[in-house]
Amino acid sequence: MSTQPKLSFKQQQLIVRENAIVDATNSLLAKKGFDLMTMDEVAAEVGIAKASLYKHFPSKEALAAAAMIRLLENTLAYVRSLSTEKPAIVQLKHVLQWALEIRMKGGLPTLPSENTSLREALLNNTRYISRLMDLNELMGELIEKARAEGAIRADLPTDVVLFTIYARSCDPTLDYLRMSEQYDDQQVIDFLLSTCFDGLK
Repeated sequence: MSTQPKLSFKQQQLIVRENAIVDATNSLLAKKGFDLMTMDEVAAEVGIAKASLYKHFPSKEALAAAAMIRLLENTLAYVRSLSTEKPAIVQLKHVLQWALEIRMKGGLPTLPSENTSLREALLNNTRYISRLMDLNELMGELIEKARAEGAIRADLPTDVVLFTIYARSCDPTLDYLRMSEQYDDQQVIDFLLSTCFDGLK
């Protein structure tokens, strides 16, 4: 029996609106990037006044943090859903494929590492840091297991492999290959998976 208190109609509306705001932010971050996205555009996308938007999120940095937290939570849920009976390297490939498929649909925001105010906002957000550490730990365990199974080079440190996989999920190669219109989306994903895990031989 659930002990969770029932949410009031007003609380439910608040959650629905905040989800819509994060959806819009996520889409605009994927399309335009953090620097070009504006609070006016987010408000217009959701269909609310900018003043209402600020009641939910006090800044553009807070909006971006909310989008990244959702991405981390979705990624954590996906990694935890993977079958542990499969080899670790297969699970790692599934994680990257999943991320690339989301990106193909315009649902993977990428944030500029050089933006000081955004970086500080993320580093000071305990929820973001907690989810990021959880994901790094889960992925690190998979990488170490894959190394023990002989599927990853023994001389490659875990963090190097981890950040290589993360980097490939937002690699601009995907955009260039799609723009060339020589390959379909699955071929592009397969190329990125192959070059990430098999290298250039």
